[in-house]
Amino acid sequence: MEVGANLKLLRKRKKFSQEEVAKNLNLTRSSYSGYENGVAQPNIESLILFSDFYKVSIDDLVRKDFEKLSDSEWEIIDKGIFSDLKGSKLRVLTSMVDENNEELIELVSVKASAGYTSGYADPDYLKVLPTFHLPFLSRDRKYRTFPIKGDSMPPVVNGSFVVGEFVQNWMSIRKGTPCIVVTKNDGVVFKVVHNLLDTNQSFQLCSTNPFYEPYLVNANDILEMWKFVNYISPELPEMQLDGNDVSKSLQNLQKEVHDLKTYIKS
Repeated sequence: MEVGANLKLLRKRKKFSQEEVAKNLNLTRSSYSGYENGVAQPNIESLILFSDFYKVSIDDLVRKDFEKLSDSEWEIIDKGIFSDLKGSKLRVLTSMVDENNEELIELVSVKASAGYTSGYADPDYLKVLPTFHLPFLSRDRKYRTFPIKGDSMPPVVNGSFVVGEFVQNWMSIRKGTPCIVVTKNDGVVFKVVHNLLDTNQSFQLCSTNPFYEPYLVNANDILEMWKFVNYISPELPEMQLDGNDVSKSLQNLQKEVHDLKTYIKS
């Protein structure tokens, strides 16, 4: 394992002394020094401490040789991002197929959504979900359907289902894109997403209902992103007319009344 050498590189890059790191993590200096020098191997509790402190994943800390990282990879680590933003690594995405080996759209029910963050990559979880086809969608992309709860995203109402397209490269998400965001802490949420990765390694999630405040979610806390494609609703959205539409409607109504009066008189 490369843990010791990686810890030393991370500490020096942050310009910390061994004593400063040990104090921040409530470790003795000798214990921390032993981990860096390879005299002792950290247990899982210590690895979690190092992962949180240096903002790197445990997997990278244990498996990668940080001496071989490129400048761009170090830049990402310096920003505190350990998620695979560009999707250059294989994202684990389990998918159901029909008898012709064509991908199906899984429908995550309200009941099943509670366990989605732990079951999203588990075939046993997905195979019990209802599935269907939407023939007008592209066959070379992956879709999934999620339930919508609450009133934060009108005109999509409570009880609707949103169909999302799987996003491999999170850097490609443009400002103001409606997305299903699967987060570690909040589960499945449907929001308008603003990409703030370049400035603070986060996405801003906004509601179309102004009553709800926007909030930030760090990229490291996101499991999946699905771009909005369409939605299935139990209600017909209310029609809202602007000033021109109202004026035209009144003119048409007046004309119809005038024609009706002329017809009666004749």
